[in-house]
Amino acid sequence: MGHADEFLTLFKKNHYPVLKKKRWNLGRMLKVTMAAPRYHATEDGRWDFRVTIVFKNAAIANDNFDSGALIKQLFPDQDTYKREEQRRFEILESHSDVPIKDVDLDGK
Repeated sequence: MGHADEFLTLFKKNHYPVLKKKRWNLGRMLKVTMAAPRYHATEDGRWDFRVTIVFKNAAIANDNFDSGALIKQLFPDQDTYKREEQRRFEILESHSDVPIKDVDLDGK
């Protein structure tokens, strides 16, 4: 509990650069955004951050892209990178990947 700032710092340092590289340099993603709740919620429904990734298409979203070479290029000090990424996941209380689809409100 109470690790939101630490998580955000590690996310921006180690994970966001990988997502940016995939988005802009490789064209795999159209958009990457992060949101935080403006107000507090009940403990059972509480969350700190939501990251939304819009992929170029469904095939790319599900192709099991290996980021290993990209990560080695971006982070030559692999020991520090691995330690910090391990810490980022240690302080998570919950993590889920939820594929979503748009709902056409004007259609039948």
